[in-house]
Amino acid sequence: MNGELILFFILALVAIGSGVLMLNLTKVVHMVIALVFTFLSIAGLYIMLSAEFLAFVQILIYSGAITIIMLFGIMLTRHDDKTESKIGLPKLILVLTGIGVFFAIMFFQINDLSFGEQATELHVDNAEKIGIELYSKYVIPFELTSVLLLVALVGAIVLAKRDDEKEAEDNE
Repeated sequence: MNGELILFFILALVAIGSGVLMLNLTKVVHMVIALVFTFLSIAGLYIMLSAEFLAFVQILIYSGAITIIMLFGIMLTRHDDKTESKIGLPKLILVLTGIGVFFAIMFFQINDLSFGEQATELHVDNAEKIGIELYSKYVIPFELTSVLLLVALVGAIVLAKRDDEKEAEDNE
């Protein structure tokens, strides 16, 4: 085993482990932190694939912006943190066993896999190729996504304002 394979296993285990941890945690802020670890480990996997632009976007947009938006959403909503349940030991053992079995199956299947000849020029001008594809073939979905994000932002502001007006009426 070389260093690249060991790094892959570490990043993959962090991504899978923090994803499972995110699903099993009870506090929302802890879930968001586990999600950040998932995003960062996926960015590390992108770097290993020589997709530096995607890794940069993964860190900048997902680990930064989306996480901040989620934290603002948590702060804007009212939730009760008093109901806290512990993860039972049998459930933890079952989850860890499932992760281990999945890891073993994937390790032995990927270890015997042959991809044939590898592309050597795949990572050259990576960002330029993505930009050309994005703004030539996929310009309509790109613009629709930006409109959808704008509508979601306006909707969140309207919902937050409506809660403030309702609270002001209740106080009078």
